[in-house]
Amino acid sequence: MSYMLCLYYSRTGSTEKLMREIAQELHCEMVKLEDGENRAGLRGWLHSGMQAMARRLPPVKKPKTALPLGVYDLVIIGTPVWAGRCSAPVRSFLMEYGEEMRRVAYVITRGSEVRYEEVFDQMDLYVRSPRVSAVSIRPNAVGSAFWRDEFLASIRGGGKERTGHAG
Repeated sequence: MSYMLCLYYSRTGSTEKLMREIAQELHCEMVKLEDGENRAGLRGWLHSGMQAMARRLPPVKKPKTALPLGVYDLVIIGTPVWAGRCSAPVRSFLMEYGEEMRRVAYVITRGSEVRYEEVFDQMDLYVRSPRVSAVSIRPNAVGSAFWRDEFLASIRGGGKERTGHAG
């Protein structure tokens, strides 16, 4: 039996929606990262962007997973792109727990046409082994379902490195 975990942070719900689709397709556990900060509205958006640009590390609560992180065969980490970087809560999580995970894959969501491929490399800095797969998706863009499905096929195929982009 393969144990997979979809772990994500979502400020507006876009990343959460995509990660829910992925978790349902893969029949795996899904856990949301919590940092306890109010990120609602324009003020929250500005605060989040400033935190990302400054590479601040807000305290993040230890995720409540069914198994220890090191037991999962694959942890799929979902994050929105903030100011060209992964979200501050995901960076905090990776800094604290990145070495515990054996294999990782990334799902980033973005609001612009820019693909932000460098975010994958930024995230790889904090984990034991480089990602096995990654996808950059602009939710609701033409092609987003195609790239989600390509990512799923990659994961089902054993995580052969494929990087996809939608939008």
